Amino acid sequence: MYTNNIFEIKTKAQFDRLALETFRFQADRCEVYTSYLQLLGIEPTHITSVEKIPFLPIELFKTHTVYCGDHPAQQIFNSSATSGTTPSRHHVAHLSIYEESFSRTFRLLFGDPQQYTILALLPSYIERHESSLVYMVSSLMQQSGATENGFYLYNFGELHTHLSTLRHNNTRTLLFGVSFALLDFAEKYPIDFPDLEIIETGGMKGRGIERSRTELFQRIGKGFGTSRISSEYGMAELLSQGYAKETERFRTPPWMRVIIRDLHDPFRLLPHQERGGINIIDLSNRYSCSFIETQDLGLLHPDHTFEVLGRIPYSELRGCNLLFS
Repeated sequence: MYTNNIFEIKTKAQFDRLALETFRFQADRCEVYTSYLQLLGIEPTHITSVEKIPFLPIELFKTHTVYCGDHPAQQIFNSSATSGTTPSRHHVAHLSIYEESFSRTFRLLFGDPQQYTILALLPSYIERHESSLVYMVSSLMQQSGATENGFYLYNFGELHTHLSTLRHNNTRTLLFGVSFALLDFAEKYPIDFPDLEIIETGGMKGRGIERSRTELFQRIGKGFGTSRISSEYGMAELLSQGYAKETERFRTPPWMRVIIRDLHDPFRLLPHQERGGINIIDLSNRYSCSFIETQDLGLLHPDHTFEVLGRIPYSELRGCNLLFS
């Protein structure tokens, strides 16, 4: 088990020190990352600053085993995948690291789960096995301990009845929901629940419809009768999440950092408030890879919050995305 306590990071210097230590560990132990660095002609011992660490293209989680644990993975999480595509697979050595990461982040931004009754409208996630999102929400429900907690698929009528009861009883309620299901529910079973807190988890990819977050929030807010809508930024390949709490800007926990790269030169990092590809350092990913080059478009603000602007068009993918075949 990783002994350096990433969850006690308080300064940039602490983060940088642990990031460099993690890089050297993974460059030596993670076979895919080792091969990737060799293809780039990079000698790990020559990397002396976080800004010089190469990021592994996230699509390699679909085609390779990205893992450096001493024993078989305790859990393998699969990503959601549209029809005809290959899901990513994240081999997790210690579920306790994932549990501590999402629990601390939730408490940091939303408070103690025991304050809430937690519901989840996550069709497509519940229906497939090994979803990291379902695992996280299930654990938060256990920490909540409320008897009214529950998952819902397409049984919107039951959810509407449950929400109505919770509203009538003035129960503090939090609803995790995938975007398309929240929209469907809002259109078919509108309710007026001003104190309801919603965390949308994405989920429009592959639906053939792209909506701005502003439009998405307006439609969900109108259907549920609430303005208290937040977003989660997470993925199967990461053990940490960012949250945009009733705002366009996402915050990350101290052990997670977002960096923006140039789309045409993936090894060039961009300054604040310039659009580019989202790179993520997630020190929770100790036994896979902590340095991930995503396919999301975004920008970073001086206060270290970031915005997600959509997916990078395939035509914009360059450089290191094409090194592996």
